[in-house]
Amino acid sequence: MAETNLPRLLLLLDLKLKLKLLLLFFLLTFNLFSSIHFATSEIIFEERFDDGWESRWVKSDWKKSEGKAGSFKHTAGKWSADPDDKGIQTYPDARHFAISAKIPEFSNKNRTLVVQYSIKFEQDIECGGGYIKLLSGYVNQKKFGGDTPYSFMFGPDICGSQTKKLHVILSYQGQNYPIKKDLQCETDKLTHVYTFILRPDASYSVLVDNRERESGSMYTDWDILPPRKIKEVNAKKPKDWDDREYIEDPNEVKPEGYDSIPAEIPDPKAKEPDTWDEDEDGVWKPPKIPNPKYKGPWKPKRIKNPNYKGKWKVPWIDNPEFEDDPDLYVLKPLKYIGIEVWQVKAGSVFNNILICDDPEYAKQVVEETWAINREAEKEAFEEAEKVRKALEEEESRRAREEGERRRRERDRDRRHRHREHYKEKYRRPHDFDDYHDEL
Repeated sequence: MAETNLPRLLLLLDLKLKLKLLLLFFLLTFNLFSSIHFATSEIIFEERFDDGWESRWVKSDWKKSEGKAGSFKHTAGKWSADPDDKGIQTYPDARHFAISAKIPEFSNKNRTLVVQYSIKFEQDIECGGGYIKLLSGYVNQKKFGGDTPYSFMFGPDICGSQTKKLHVILSYQGQNYPIKKDLQCETDKLTHVYTFILRPDASYSVLVDNRERESGSMYTDWDILPPRKIKEVNAKKPKDWDDREYIEDPNEVKPEGYDSIPAEIPDPKAKEPDTWDEDEDGVWKPPKIPNPKYKGPWKPKRIKNPNYKGKWKVPWIDNPEFEDDPDLYVLKPLKYIGIEVWQVKAGSVFNNILICDDPEYAKQVVEETWAINREAEKEAFEEAEKVRKALEEEESRRAREEGERRRRERDRDRRHRHREHYKEKYRRPHDFDDYHDEL
């Protein structure tokens, strides 16, 4: 009987072993996932300028006493894909604009900083800014202006045809440092989104409309710290440095008789003319032609130089003045966001401001706001342009007609004055009474 139940017993033991192994696998998997720390992103500040936005923003009185303080309209602008997607628009012309909002205090130490917003230059701006600022410490928002210290400035600055700059200015130990690269901003009249990303390794990215426009490091693209490496000013090229990439083949030998090959030879096809007279013309000689066997001055074949070391360059050495700061990327704790610009012509619409620590969320916001509306906004702009040009043409036509009407009136008045002058000049006075007396 023991022999009969042995296979079944072995089968049961095998099933129990499999169950134990499966249970062990699930326990290990659970422990592995429970030990992983899932980092959560944080939205520090997000402003879509919905109704009630004025309760979050404080308009500054800066320049008010001088009559130079501008204001902001809550509008989507003249052309928009979504009239309900409103921002704040500068008005009127030739003013200083200053407005700010308080944000939850935020430090980017050991965190990524993402600053993003959209702007639409509806006007022919001519000269003016469209940037935003992040500020640290206490700020009297009613006095916020151009002299208020800031920790970060980012955005377009346009003036004439020459200045189309995209500012990226960082504050370090109380001093402002602009980026050394020449970044260009967009200059058309459509909405564009500007994104700046600063990471804990001091690397950065600048995105325009969700596409990376520039990237690099604070160590190299700002003159904040001395460079890590400098060129060795006293370095000289070693005497044995061979920087000839190609040399003449030393084994090449000039063929015997090479120099005796003439460059020209008498034309073998030439014949003495029948009219040639040796007594008068001398001995006839055939004209010369290029020698097909002549190959020019002999030059040995050139070969790769086996001793070539490359083009010599001044070596880089460690800069003795460089002292690293692992907190180079850390800004003072941020507490406010502000818009402070001067514009000759107003009409810029600021919208969709975002401060967070997650670049992926920032990209998602662009897709949800700008990307889905760009084509419709472009169509609305083109339609508005058609209306504007039609009105301009109509005004031009009326101006031409008015000018023509005035010209005709001037010509008519001029002819009338000329006739009167002519009549007065050639009129002969007659004294009819004397004439009758004489008769």
